[in-house]
Amino acid sequence: MTVVIEALDHEGRGVAHAEGKALFIDGALPGEHVEYSIYRSKPTFAFAQITKLTHESFTRVQPRCPHFGVCGGCSLQHMDAAAQVAAKQRILEDNLWHIGRVRPAQLLAPIHGPSWGYRHRARMSMRYVEKKGGSLVGFHERKSGFIADMHSCEIMPPRISRLIDPLRALIGGLTRPDRLPQIEISLGDNVDVLVLRILEALTDADENSLRAFADRYNIQWWLQPKGPDTAYPFYPLNSPALCYSLPEFAIEMPFMPTEFTQVNPFVNRVLVRRALSLLDPQPNERIADLFCGLGNFTLPIARRGADVVGFEGSAALVKRAAANSAHNGLSGRTQFRTMDLFKVSEADVAAWGRFDKLLIDPPRDGAAELVKALSGELPRRIVYVSCSPATLARDANTLVNTKGYRLESVGIANMFPHTTHVESIALFSRE
Repeated sequence: MTVVIEALDHEGRGVAHAEGKALFIDGALPGEHVEYSIYRSKPTFAFAQITKLTHESFTRVQPRCPHFGVCGGCSLQHMDAAAQVAAKQRILEDNLWHIGRVRPAQLLAPIHGPSWGYRHRARMSMRYVEKKGGSLVGFHERKSGFIADMHSCEIMPPRISRLIDPLRALIGGLTRPDRLPQIEISLGDNVDVLVLRILEALTDADENSLRAFADRYNIQWWLQPKGPDTAYPFYPLNSPALCYSLPEFAIEMPFMPTEFTQVNPFVNRVLVRRALSLLDPQPNERIADLFCGLGNFTLPIARRGADVVGFEGSAALVKRAAANSAHNGLSGRTQFRTMDLFKVSEADVAAWGRFDKLLIDPPRDGAAELVKALSGELPRRIVYVSCSPATLARDANTLVNTKGYRLESVGIANMFPHTTHVESIALFSRE
């Protein structure tokens, strides 16, 4: 049976309808006519795969990565990059209306950057598989716990992609490759850090192998024996400090390789610029940066002359943000507080005092309790940076239909090209 693909779902599958069911078809693109085979069926929907493509979308392209379809890291490489951006904008608009029952007064131009080689953070798994000839280093296979048999990765910088095969050889030659589950990649402006997770101490010979690898490929090794906080620099110890910069605001942001930073520094710079443009901080205004992390938005706001209070649930990140503020000479305009923003009440928010404006940048769960807790003399402007259209839409409903805000503008930031991840930014205002 042939169906016409109507849209993409949040995982990049084509959506169609037939025989009273919604069909989610792997690899199908909007506008395509496909024949399909169902592999999982429920009463009102089914998952299927293409058996024949009878009409191809003009947005379909040849995937650049040879591991596409096996590796689970990307799901949209078969779609033109510009069409991906348009599809994500549509997903955002649909979520805002169907979940939040709100529409923006203006759609912002999408923020986008390089489509390839953009990923400056990644966590790659490792597993010793004898029948595969040794150690595998890469991402998980699509819909599987197995490690993809990878030799390159097109969304990482070429110098890092070229390390996959040398890393496979290195790990396979160590004493206990089965006790080395992952490598975390964290790239800064001046140094490339690889964090090796170790479940037991390395031998002297293993350590010598790591040193030789670092010298040959110009990277710095960190070792992580337990949780993320236990990571420490191993070799070389005289490498530059790991940091990223926001040149437009004269900000340099040191960070630990296991701390959260945006994976795409190119889009992050534009996103910060957009956020500051929408927030429009003025000297001596009092502004709150909620879910502030290590100060990615806090410090640029302070650079504009506003007094900023950053709230964050992680005490370690609060400490890092305060140190970064001092590093950039902004301690006089910033304060940082540790607080679980998923459990705030109206009394908690009232105790913070009055703020002129808010910036909210929550994780995927959104900021439901926080926006419900806003009361009294409300901030006249809120900029909300989101990594989930669904939770942004839910919180937008509260802000617009309960708190009296107007959704002025919204747009996407294509932080993760070739994936279905939708990052967005929205401006709310009130009289």
